[in-house]
Amino acid sequence: MKFRKNLLAASIAAVPALALTGNVMAQGMLEEVIVTAQKRSESLSDVPISVNVVGGEQISNGGITNLNDLADWVPNLSMNQTGLGTNVTIRGISSGINPAFEQSVGMYVDDVFYGRPQLARVPYLDVNRVEVLRGPQPILFGKNAIAGAISAVTNRAATDVVEGFAEASYNFDQEGYEVQGAVNIPIGDTFAIRLAGLKRDEDGYYDNTFLDQTESQLDHEIIRANIQWDATDNLSFNLKIENADFTTEGRFLEIINPVGGPPTYADALLAATGGAVILDDKQDFKRQSNGDSDETEVDNITLTIDWDIGEHTLTSVTSSLEYDYFQNCDCDFTSAVIIETAGNENYEQFSQEFRFASSTGNTIDYILGAYYSDYDIDNDELLAIDANSILAAAVPAAAPVIGTGNTRLYTMSSEQWSVFGQFTWNISDTLRLTLGGRYSDEDKEGTRNLNVVDLQGQTGPFDQTTFPIVDGTSFAPLVYFAGFGIDSEQFSGNGEGHNLAASRSESKFTPAVNVQWDISNDTMLYASYTEGFKAGGFDARSNLNTNFEFEEEFAESYEAGAKMSLADGAAELNVAVYYTEYSDLQTSQFDGVLGFNVTNASSATTQGIEMEGRWQATDSLYLTGAVGYLDFEFDNFDISQCYYGETPDNPETGLCDRTGDTREYAPELTANLGGAYDIEITNNIGLTFGLDLAYSDDYFVSPTLDPNLKQDSFVKLNGRIVVEDLDGTWSLALIAENLTDEEIMTFGNQAPLSTTLTGGAATAYYAFYEAPSNVAVKFRYNF
Repeated sequence: MKFRKNLLAASIAAVPALALTGNVMAQGMLEEVIVTAQKRSESLSDVPISVNVVGGEQISNGGITNLNDLADWVPNLSMNQTGLGTNVTIRGISSGINPAFEQSVGMYVDDVFYGRPQLARVPYLDVNRVEVLRGPQPILFGKNAIAGAISAVTNRAATDVVEGFAEASYNFDQEGYEVQGAVNIPIGDTFAIRLAGLKRDEDGYYDNTFLDQTESQLDHEIIRANIQWDATDNLSFNLKIENADFTTEGRFLEIINPVGGPPTYADALLAATGGAVILDDKQDFKRQSNGDSDETEVDNITLTIDWDIGEHTLTSVTSSLEYDYFQNCDCDFTSAVIIETAGNENYEQFSQEFRFASSTGNTIDYILGAYYSDYDIDNDELLAIDANSILAAAVPAAAPVIGTGNTRLYTMSSEQWSVFGQFTWNISDTLRLTLGGRYSDEDKEGTRNLNVVDLQGQTGPFDQTTFPIVDGTSFAPLVYFAGFGIDSEQFSGNGEGHNLAASRSESKFTPAVNVQWDISNDTMLYASYTEGFKAGGFDARSNLNTNFEFEEEFAESYEAGAKMSLADGAAELNVAVYYTEYSDLQTSQFDGVLGFNVTNASSATTQGIEMEGRWQATDSLYLTGAVGYLDFEFDNFDISQCYYGETPDNPETGLCDRTGDTREYAPELTANLGGAYDIEITNNIGLTFGLDLAYSDDYFVSPTLDPNLKQDSFVKLNGRIVVEDLDGTWSLALIAENLTDEEIMTFGNQAPLSTTLTGGAATAYYAFYEAPSNVAVKFRYNF
């Protein structure tokens, strides 16, 4: 490692000196930021955690539409969509792509755990703020926030005001529009309803030259009703009902970086199709595909009850959350017909949390709680090699699988409960000690069944995943095993088929200790020790019947930091230094053909520094900045998949040793710098110029650390010009994203079957990319 635990001591010593240098004159004053990172409303400057907050106004002005856009504003955070899911990463720790994984970064909306990666794609609507908590958050957020937590808070109905907004935007480059709005309606003195809705339609930024269309085409719709009833002065009820439906046609990916040969992957496709397919393997925002689509519908009902009992508050949060997801994927990612997949995922979750919180300012403040949840996942997938597939033309031995498919039926159910408590001892006016703990218990059951089926002459795209099993004379099961490494119920390497079922139980106590010291009215120091863990489970994506159950993941984290107010309240600077050791780190890696395998890396360490500041330099000039330094290293991981062409460290297993290496999505340095300058044109019209710069060091996007899938360092520039009524009634904004036109890779892997079609002589890769430079106009009316 580049530095070790002595970094903590050195940073703690440096913080007071840094705090005392902030004697800068300024004309403006910063607005106080209120957060609920510790399940109480408190100033961000009083929270002894590394927290970044993006407010609702910043979300609107910056054109932030979902979690992916948020990453530009928060160091050591990334969100990347993949072919099979969504990766959310904090401080180099993420879950990887496997439906079985619990999320390393806990996602919460209005105190409800959003435990599936698909839910990270839900667009933002009428959001008050988003809080990003870095580092393990085991006490108040639960067992699966081992890397951090992202908590979105939507606007509640208010009983004292009629207000709302309407907003419309148009993106010129992606030919997309979005309209959204909300209205708050009081009904009497104790009742109110807030209605919000969003509609987004977008053509995308990739040209599918085979289908002659632009992709990915988005169609998003969200409706929400929030109902508030203040039954008494001490008792209130809040009910949120929400439905979201988002559909995508096409994907923002392409084939890139061919290596090896002859024959190359392009040569193999050209020969197998009689010259019909000419592979475009240059990165140019163009792709050739037979078409992809997916649709997700999410329903959420949440009831929150707050009851003030003397100097205490009892809070109940009851939620029902479910979604249905269907996708159809041309998963060879070329215009040749080779393989197609179709899949359904159904998720149902119920959760109940009770919190009992004392008032603040006592000798001992505390929060006590209990939590229960259960969920069920049903995931059905079809891998189809239909009658039009060129696979047999390229690999004659594959002829028996033509017209067949492989179905994967996966289920997992969970039931868990936990109790938790956090106690803060106010030793003096300037010194506080916080102790917390959470005990969690969970039972899981999982099944996975793989069968070879007869497609009965059907060809893609497929809208179903259920077909009859091939008859006993078919050689297809043998070819699936020998050619693609797929153990099926009909044929497997060890003769045990592929109809797996297992259960597991695990329980864990996770403690946390935090010390805060106000060394002056303007500076607070803190130091903490935290343990966290993420549950084990059952691998959904492996094709091997010997790879099913994986173990839980553990973390021990040390953090120290400072929250400083500078320049007489016109500026602030927050600093955090951290050191976290992970054991049994869960990883999911592509096997180079058609499957993904889960392994538990023995151990890893992540450490670094984060600094964030903001400064109201004058009444007209507002500046923000943040920087994150990250050093991730596998301390012991000798069972990694190798990338194409890499010599295995263990010839017997064919695996590689990543000990001493970094991992994917772990850039050493990330930073952002932003500014807004206001000009008063007339007595009631203002003009704002805004510019935001986001920097990232280079990083890998594949778990195998393939050098062909490495994103170079980049600087992305976003800008905006806003004309607005100074009373806040209306605004008209011109928003530009990625002005530097950076080509930013977000995920990549080997193109499926590219090595198979070339007889192992070559391969190629596919990669997802962020949008190039684009410009949008937005109008907003507040009432």
